[in-house]
Amino acid sequence: MRPLLAALARRARGRRAVRALHRGRRRHGAGGVSLTKPRLIGLAVAAAVFALDQGVKALLLGPLKLRAVGLIEVLPIFAFRWTENRGVSLGLLTADSNTMRWLLVLLTGAIAITVLVWLLREKRMVDIAALALVLGGALGNIRDRAFEGFVIDYADLHFGDFRPFLIFNVADAAITFGVLIILARSLLSRDKRAPNPREIARRQNAPSDTAPTASEN
Repeated sequence: MRPLLAALARRARGRRAVRALHRGRRRHGAGGVSLTKPRLIGLAVAAAVFALDQGVKALLLGPLKLRAVGLIEVLPIFAFRWTENRGVSLGLLTADSNTMRWLLVLLTGAIAITVLVWLLREKRMVDIAALALVLGGALGNIRDRAFEGFVIDYADLHFGDFRPFLIFNVADAAITFGVLIILARSLLSRDKRAPNPREIARRQNAPSDTAPTASEN
């Protein structure tokens, strides 16, 4: 009887171990990556940014005919201005040829894949959201460059002749906000991790709270 009970106990422990292993695999996924709820939300945010960017561009190209008219005044400080951006940022890596255009598509595509992998491995919701903004914006501009040959920019914020920003689009704004959030999070995390030498010295020199007391007779 005792050997039978021991065998049953070992079998039960084995089943529990197998179930725990399956739960761990579902939780962490292959290679430590799984589509948890925050990551699914991040992918949805990236898709929404891409859809919004392409939707606005379709509206400007179609009903509003921005390519033909060139400029549509919306407010005294804001207008839609047709701009063909053949570079990456600030005129860098300008695609003057078809070869350079596709090289930029491959380069920005590689960056987008890197951001996607980072997003799928990230656990903190704020960082996932920031990466999703960058990913959605990057995909929007990649689609422009692949199908149009250039990125369509149109948002012109100006105060008279002064423009605090280059003419941009929804994708550019999403990328900028995402990068700023990532940088801010990185700086804040570094400040929290960095020990304060004065605080360490103060703690080392502070008297102990558990000083021995004289025993009563």
